[in-house]
Amino acid sequence: MTTTRGLEGVVATQSSISSIIDDMLTYRGYSIDDLTEHASFEEVVYLLWFGKLPNQAELDGFKKELAENAALPQEVIDFMKTFPIDKVHPMAALRTAVSMLGLHDEEADDMSEEANRCKAIRLQAKVSTIVTAFSRIRSGQEPIAPRADLSFAENFLYMLSGKEPEAIAVEAFNKALVLHADHELNASTFTARVCVATLSDIYSGVTSAIGALKGPLHGGANEQVMKMLTEIGSLDNVDTYIHNKLANKEKIMGFGHRVYRTGDPRAKHLKAMSEKLTHLTGEPELYQMSVKINDIVTGEKGLPPNVDFFSASVYHSLGIDHDLFTPIFAVSRMSGWIAHILEQYANNRLIRPRAEYVGESHQKWVPVENR
Repeated sequence: MTTTRGLEGVVATQSSISSIIDDMLTYRGYSIDDLTEHASFEEVVYLLWFGKLPNQAELDGFKKELAENAALPQEVIDFMKTFPIDKVHPMAALRTAVSMLGLHDEEADDMSEEANRCKAIRLQAKVSTIVTAFSRIRSGQEPIAPRADLSFAENFLYMLSGKEPEAIAVEAFNKALVLHADHELNASTFTARVCVATLSDIYSGVTSAIGALKGPLHGGANEQVMKMLTEIGSLDNVDTYIHNKLANKEKIMGFGHRVYRTGDPRAKHLKAMSEKLTHLTGEPELYQMSVKINDIVTGEKGLPPNVDFFSASVYHSLGIDHDLFTPIFAVSRMSGWIAHILEQYANNRLIRPRAEYVGESHQKWVPVENR
């Protein structure tokens, strides 16, 4: 057997959902650049799940289904109100609430294709409501019910603040959702597929994925980027801060990627939105700091920014709490997780790799009184 640490370069399955070839990302063969510039998030979800872009009637019907399923069971809202608000991270709250949704779904263990499709709709529709409800609950406010007349991106921002968002905010958030929707066999997606390959239910698969996304080496990176920008404080401090990090061989979050070599194709879209939004909010220095960090790290280490780096300043400019950045990642990636879960169910084989044993051998049993 050949051991590959972190499964780097190992091809573990075949998939028709997304691809990364020559540092280009596609969903079902469509360039991420085209989708980011032209598609609504709802169109992208439909594309990932059903393998084609919807026509107008299909899109209208899909939006209607999402809207009709966005409200949370009151039991879930009441349960979130019991969380230790001053201690729990929003990703832990999301993980727990999603798992609880399965307790209130009569079809939770129905593995038929139709039941799984219905559960997919419910999960995608409700994940935004969970994140925004928790955000308001911990601030001492009541959750805001979703509105059927708003798009997915609009609804999230509305439920978060209670105000109808401006067009530029909706555009930025929609782009961010599209860019984060899927990314081939990343850590959380692989976790979801391993889980459901046992023929466990879709709620278990998604809960497992949320647990994997919670880690700072995966979804938590954008929160750490914003923490870094806050610590730096001003453009004048960038050089000293980053060079100290580099000299001490400390990891700088938001740079480099296991798969991409010449750069993450998603980063440029968020960089453009960051420049626009920070100017509008009167915080252009955030963007300027980000660019300067980018220039130093890329120039001296050859590490280009990934999708997390500029998403931090975008979400900050939208007035979103920093510890909600990773749950927002989950709101978007729910679409990709579900696509992969459904694909795994359709052509399932238990995922069971081997491990190279490197421990002691030929040990002899010693009675307890002689140890």
